[in-house]
Amino acid sequence: MKRWLLVLFATVLLAACGSSVKLDNVPVEDKSGTPVASEAGNGSAVEKGKVTSVDIEKSGSQAAVPSGPRIVYFDLDSFLIKPEFQTLIETHARFIKADKVRKVAIEGHTDERGGREYNLALGQKRAEAVRSALGLLGVSDAQVEAVSFGKEKPAVAGNDEAAMAKNRRAEISYR
Repeated sequence: MKRWLLVLFATVLLAACGSSVKLDNVPVEDKSGTPVASEAGNGSAVEKGKVTSVDIEKSGSQAAVPSGPRIVYFDLDSFLIKPEFQTLIETHARFIKADKVRKVAIEGHTDERGGREYNLALGQKRAEAVRSALGLLGVSDAQVEAVSFGKEKPAVAGNDEAAMAKNRRAEISYR
């Protein structure tokens, strides 16, 4: 009888210590009314059907050094890549693919709203979204690293909406 009570007590104790909170799936609410990308089993943060396929080979045989912008901006509490940044991503994909030893880091950032952990997770999802978009365009995963700085490295100081919009970004940094 004592054994049964000991087993029952241990089972109840272990069940009480369990948690149903999934730390990998940080809830992100998109305030713009568009659906938020859900992570499939492959770890992709890009919603299926939201990224159009592009034949990089037809876009140009010579990959020129991207002299333009290297920043993708995001909406509040979102990690969906806006269509206006597709050309920027295609240009960088072409450049990265031209040299198989070229390495790039995608640095995810957020504005100052939200807690530290939430912002680190959101910054990582933003970096992973750009990394996934590059991968869909043929860039090897070995060439791209996604890191998050959360709210720790703001691009613009200030508490107004214009400053915060400049801080919600993913930067492409060549190594």
